[in-house]
Amino acid sequence: MDHAVKRCCRASGFSVIDASSRVTGRDYLLKIWKLVASTPLCVGIVHEDIPPTTQANIFYELGVAQALGKETVIVKSEESEVPSDFVRTEYVVFNKRFEKEFGKYLKGLLEQAAHYEVVADQLDRNPILAIDYLRRAYLITGNRKLKVKAKKVLKEAGVGSRAKNSVEQLAASF
Repeated sequence: MDHAVKRCCRASGFSVIDASSRVTGRDYLLKIWKLVASTPLCVGIVHEDIPPTTQANIFYELGVAQALGKETVIVKSEESEVPSDFVRTEYVVFNKRFEKEFGKYLKGLLEQAAHYEVVADQLDRNPILAIDYLRRAYLITGNRKLKVKAKKVLKEAGVGSRAKNSVEQLAASF
């Protein structure tokens, strides 16, 4: 399942990272948070052979990603079950149609990025939220023009004189 997910992601132009592929010598949970914060998409892979404690970690990480406004998706085997908090969450079943269905999901992310940019354009009274939507679109597409657009939103908001660690300045520094 892991290999198929990675193959589909790479075919759609997404780089694949996971916490076990990088050694930092620091706290593992902090590493997870930093990776989640820097990515547009978090994929949770679940199958019936994963121990319950590991599955709890997977769903915790998906919850963190959702709390940070990241796109999330569950890839599950046909036999596995998801916890009750995730029963309404859409998922992709790992079966004969997996690569086609997961590919459609990944293609839809690009459409979602375009939607985020449109929403940002309409948020002229809320520059922080507009910048957040531009950041989400940037993470999905890698389009550097979105970073420039975020800087412009910041400038037009008239908060350029605030401290470098102000919420607005930090939001636009993605």
